[in-house]
Amino acid sequence: MPKPIVSELIELLRLERLEDNLFRGQSRDIGTRYVFGGQVLGQALSAAQQTVDPERHAHSLHAYFLRAGDVEAPIVYNVERTRDGSSFSVRRVTAIQHGQTILNMTASFHVPEAGATHQFPMPLVPMPEDLPDRLVVPAEDLDKVPAMRRRWLSNEGPFEFRHVHPRNEANPTKQPPYQNVWFRLADRAPDSEVLHRSLLAYASDFHLIGTTTFAHAISYLQPNVQMASLDHALWFHRPFRADEWLLYACDSPSAQGSRGLARGMIFTRDGTLVASTAQEGLIRVVEGKE
Repeated sequence: MPKPIVSELIELLRLERLEDNLFRGQSRDIGTRYVFGGQVLGQALSAAQQTVDPERHAHSLHAYFLRAGDVEAPIVYNVERTRDGSSFSVRRVTAIQHGQTILNMTASFHVPEAGATHQFPMPLVPMPEDLPDRLVVPAEDLDKVPAMRRRWLSNEGPFEFRHVHPRNEANPTKQPPYQNVWFRLADRAPDSEVLHRSLLAYASDFHLIGTTTFAHAISYLQPNVQMASLDHALWFHRPFRADEWLLYACDSPSAQGSRGLARGMIFTRDGTLVASTAQEGLIRVVEGKE
């Protein structure tokens, strides 16, 4: 029996089917006022997949976060069956809450087939069991964090993380804009490729845009820093399990105009590249606000 926190996430990703192309999802309180963006991504992908031939696997999704989601209200997912070709299917998903669109997503699905194969190598990093399980903010620095953020930091999540080069988010210093983070679901999940892709969509929203702050010695925990995901792209390359250790290798090639771009590659522990990501986010430092 999976841990309750893992069972809850799996149930959230299954969704309630209201009509052929209409689904309803609930939200998980992660300790903030708003719905976690990765949850909406995972649910939108789950809704799209349920309207596609199960032999066709998701290979990419592109989404725009339009409004913050209300954690207290359900989210309705409307799926448009844009195209079903001989080997590809495309779906457009609109996530709706309180009568307004909070996310638009397009996802593409492909019949598995053979072809040319290559990949970048995995960075040379320690294995997850060789890294300590550290807190994002050391216990002695928690009193520096606003009360609302402390609630989020103390909330148990369905994924566990091991940072290769951990950073104290309560006292950030300037460093190159890249990071490597091992992550996995906190317990075993059912053997479903569809479920594991939705779980990865959920987890892919962690750490990515935060990488853009490294070069500027700022943190999402600071009250004068406003951060929000604007868009998100995810490509699935090869099979994987979200309940086994995966390495998230993230970098940020540019930040400008209060926006930052981050990219990520996700590897299995044997060095297989299974997914790639990209995300642009708002990074706004509000002058005079401490």
